[in-house]
Amino acid sequence: TIDMQRTSETYDCKDNWGCRLLRFFGTANPPDTILQPDVSPGNCWPLQGHQGQVVIRLPARVHLTAVTVQHTSKEVSPSGTVISAPRDIAVFGVDADGEEETLLGTFTYNVAKEAIQTFPLENAPLPRAFSYIKLLVKSNWGNPAYTCIYRVQVHG
Repeated sequence: TIDMQRTSETYDCKDNWGCRLLRFFGTANPPDTILQPDVSPGNCWPLQGHQGQVVIRLPARVHLTAVTVQHTSKEVSPSGTVISAPRDIAVFGVDADGEEETLLGTFTYNVAKEAIQTFPLENAPLPRAFSYIKLLVKSNWGNPAYTCIYRVQVHG
């Protein structure tokens, strides 16, 4: 599940006439969209701006080994571009009380490669397990208004 208290705001396009006209985000999808298998074009979670984070509560304490991030390809993108795709990402393991974060790795989602990209975490599997994982988007591919995340999978 998504920890809404520690997750960035969802992009609201009501002030953008072009967005409303295209109805690209009729009503913005909630953050838990990234946990669902439906990755049809436009069915992403748009986080506000080009930086932000999502904190995922895992079903049990997990010894994390990798993270998979998915965006859509340029060919099927509703906008015809992939500038809203996340670019530079850091992954943190978070303990149960949310106080301590451990950097597990940084990586770049490359829009020129496959839509589904798996990133092994440093020193995986770690000697300790985590109750939460934080995905910190440090930049996207050029969209200043929002960053779209289609799906995130956690491996461990």
